[in-house]
Amino acid sequence: MNLNLRALLSTFLFLVFTTGLAYPLLVTAIAQIFFPFQANGSLIVNDGKAVGSRLIGQNFSSEGYFWGRPSATAPYPYNAGLSGGSNLGPLNPALVQSVNSRIHMLQAADPGNRAPVPVDLATSSASGLDPHISLSAARYQLGRVARARGMPLEVVDGLIAAHQEPSLFSATGEARVNVLELNLALDDIKPR
Repeated sequence: MNLNLRALLSTFLFLVFTTGLAYPLLVTAIAQIFFPFQANGSLIVNDGKAVGSRLIGQNFSSEGYFWGRPSATAPYPYNAGLSGGSNLGPLNPALVQSVNSRIHMLQAADPGNRAPVPVDLATSSASGLDPHISLSAARYQLGRVARARGMPLEVVDGLIAAHQEPSLFSATGEARVNVLELNLALDDIKPR
């Protein structure tokens, strides 16, 4: 029995050291050496201050900013601690009402825009944290943002083009724009 207890304790201590200390320290060191940006949360720094993560959307509501996908997280939008979608099916009246409400809000914010509302501006993503919108969603908002900032359409459209990211793996999906990075680029342009 004493021999079994010693073997059990030595195995336990070996596993605690290996899996609880050595392995996490090794993985952390490798990540910090080879992938420091990603290992530290893909933080976007502006004027020496972290303003957000490249991987998590933010809630923009001002007319002079591009708006991201709706977020279904609670108790506030883009809550990374409670990532998830609404889990409402396509025929659920609550989902239909939410989508219609978002469409009406977008149309009221830019009454002269008669283009169809892109689907990613009316529906939330599965995570509720999506930091990207499609190029069509960015261009749908182009007129509103340019008017609110007193900027020419060509300048704002040029920012969209400059911040365009290719589709994932260049084979699936469509090109997209990171909303936080695009809005920071807007803030960097001084008004005339």
